[in-house]
Amino acid sequence: MDVSTHGPDPDPDVVELASRVFDLARRGDTTSLRAYLDAGVPVNLTNDSGDTLVMLASYHGHAATVRLLCERGADVDRLNDRGQSPLAGAVFKGEDAVVTTLVEHGADPSAGTPSALEAARLFDKEHYLSQFGSHSG
Repeated sequence: MDVSTHGPDPDPDVVELASRVFDLARRGDTTSLRAYLDAGVPVNLTNDSGDTLVMLASYHGHAATVRLLCERGADVDRLNDRGQSPLAGAVFKGEDAVVTTLVEHGADPSAGTPSALEAARLFDKEHYLSQFGSHSG
Protein backbone atom coordinates (compact mmCIF):
# COMPACT_ATOMS: atom_id res chain seq x y z
CA MET A 1 0.00 0.00 0.00
CA ASP A 2 1.36 3.36 -1.03
CA VAL A 3 -0.18 6.36 0.69
CA SER A 4 1.36 8.85 -1.69
CA THR A 5 -1.05 11.00 -3.65
CA HIS A 6 -1.37 9.86 -7.27
CA GLY A 7 -4.94 10.68 -8.16
CA PRO A 8 -7.96 11.60 -6.07
CA ASP A 9 -7.32 13.08 -2.67
CA PRO A 10 -6.78 10.29 -0.13
CA ASP A 11 -9.19 9.83 2.75
CA PRO A 12 -7.91 12.03 5.61
CA ASP A 13 -8.61 9.23 8.10
CA VAL A 14 -6.42 6.82 6.12
CA VAL A 15 -3.63 9.40 5.90
CA GLU A 16 -3.85 10.03 9.66
CA LEU A 17 -3.75 6.30 10.40
CA ALA A 18 -0.78 5.77 8.09
CA SER A 19 1.05 8.70 9.70
CA ARG A 20 0.49 7.15 13.11
CA VAL A 21 1.84 3.79 11.93
CA PHE A 22 4.93 5.38 10.35
CA ASP A 23 5.55 7.22 13.61
CA LEU A 24 5.39 3.93 15.56
CA ALA A 25 8.10 2.49 13.30
CA ARG A 26 10.19 5.67 13.63
CA ARG A 27 9.89 5.56 17.45
CA GLY A 28 10.41 1.80 17.71
CA ASP A 29 7.08 1.12 19.42
CA THR A 30 7.15 -2.58 18.54
CA THR A 31 4.15 -3.56 20.68
CA SER A 32 1.79 -0.99 19.18
CA LEU A 33 3.07 -1.63 15.66
CA ARG A 34 2.47 -5.38 16.13
CA ALA A 35 -1.16 -4.62 17.00
CA TYR A 36 -1.62 -2.58 13.81
CA LEU A 37 -0.02 -5.34 11.72
CA ASP A 38 -2.29 -7.89 13.42
CA ALA A 39 -5.25 -5.67 12.48
CA GLY A 40 -4.27 -5.74 8.82
CA VAL A 41 -1.90 -2.84 8.18
CA PRO A 42 0.38 -3.94 5.32
CA VAL A 43 3.93 -4.74 6.44
CA ASN A 44 5.30 -2.98 3.34
CA LEU A 45 3.29 0.22 3.83
CA THR A 46 5.13 3.03 2.05
CA ASN A 47 5.02 6.77 2.70
CA ASP A 48 5.14 9.58 0.15
CA SER A 49 8.97 9.40 0.09
CA GLY A 50 9.00 5.68 -0.62
CA ASP A 51 10.10 4.84 2.92
CA THR A 52 8.72 1.56 4.26
CA LEU A 53 8.15 0.78 7.92
CA VAL A 54 11.36 -1.29 7.96
CA MET A 55 13.29 1.64 6.44
CA LEU A 56 12.09 4.00 9.17
CA ALA A 57 12.73 1.53 12.00
CA SER A 58 16.17 0.69 10.58
CA TYR A 59 17.29 4.28 10.14
CA HIS A 60 16.21 5.15 13.67
CA GLY A 61 17.99 2.16 15.22
CA HIS A 62 15.11 0.00 16.46
CA ALA A 63 16.35 -3.57 16.06
CA ALA A 64 13.36 -5.18 17.81
CA THR A 65 10.95 -3.37 15.51
CA VAL A 66 13.05 -4.30 12.47
CA ARG A 67 12.99 -7.93 13.60
CA LEU A 68 9.18 -7.88 13.96
CA LEU A 69 8.78 -6.40 10.48
CA CYS A 70 11.21 -8.91 8.97
CA GLU A 71 9.40 -11.80 10.65
CA ARG A 72 6.15 -10.48 9.19
CA GLY A 73 7.63 -10.52 5.67
CA ALA A 74 8.86 -6.97 5.15
CA ASP A 75 10.82 -6.44 1.94
CA VAL A 76 14.26 -5.75 3.45
CA ASP A 77 15.65 -4.58 0.11
CA ARG A 78 12.87 -2.19 -0.91
CA LEU A 79 14.47 1.09 -1.91
CA ASN A 80 12.97 4.47 -1.13
CA ASP A 81 12.48 7.18 -3.75
CA ARG A 82 16.13 8.25 -3.36
CA GLY A 83 17.38 4.72 -4.06
CA GLN A 84 18.38 4.02 -0.45
CA SER A 85 18.02 0.63 1.25
CA PRO A 86 17.23 -0.01 4.92
CA LEU A 87 20.62 -1.75 5.31
CA ALA A 88 22.55 1.20 3.89
CA GLY A 89 20.70 3.54 6.26
CA ALA A 90 21.57 1.36 9.24
CA VAL A 91 25.24 1.21 8.15
CA PHE A 92 25.31 4.99 7.72
CA LYS A 93 23.88 5.49 11.21
CA GLY A 94 26.13 2.82 12.77
CA GLU A 95 23.20 0.75 14.05
CA ASP A 96 24.99 -2.58 14.64
CA ALA A 97 21.99 -4.53 15.95
CA VAL A 98 19.83 -3.37 13.04
CA VAL A 99 22.54 -4.30 10.51
CA THR A 100 22.78 -7.77 12.06
CA THR A 101 19.00 -8.22 12.01
CA LEU A 102 18.69 -7.15 8.37
CA VAL A 103 21.59 -9.38 7.27
CA GLU A 104 20.05 -12.32 9.16
CA HIS A 105 16.86 -11.73 7.17
CA GLY A 106 18.62 -11.71 3.81
CA ALA A 107 19.20 -8.02 3.13
CA ASP A 108 21.43 -7.49 0.08
CA PRO A 109 24.48 -5.34 0.95
CA SER A 110 24.82 -4.32 -2.70
CA ALA A 111 21.26 -2.98 -3.05
CA GLY A 112 20.67 0.73 -3.46
CA THR A 113 22.70 3.84 -4.09
CA PRO A 114 24.86 4.15 -2.19
CA SER A 115 24.75 0.52 -1.19
CA ALA A 116 25.50 -0.72 2.31
CA LEU A 117 28.82 -2.01 0.94
CA GLU A 118 29.71 1.41 -0.44
CA ALA A 119 28.68 3.11 2.80
CA ALA A 120 30.75 0.68 4.88
CA ARG A 121 33.80 1.30 2.69
CA LEU A 122 33.27 5.07 2.63
CA PHE A 123 33.00 5.30 6.42
CA ASP A 124 35.72 2.68 7.04
CA LYS A 125 33.39 0.30 8.89
CA GLU A 126 35.36 -2.90 8.32
CA HIS A 127 33.24 -4.90 10.78
CA TYR A 128 30.26 -4.48 8.45
CA LEU A 129 32.28 -5.60 5.44
CA SER A 130 33.27 -8.80 7.23
CA GLN A 131 29.64 -9.28 8.33
CA PHE A 132 28.52 -9.00 4.69
CA GLY A 133 30.87 -11.88 3.83
CA SER A 134 30.87 -12.97 0.22
CA HIS A 135 28.93 -9.88 -0.85
CA SER A 136 31.82 -7.59 0.05
CA GLY A 137 34.10 -8.81 -2.76
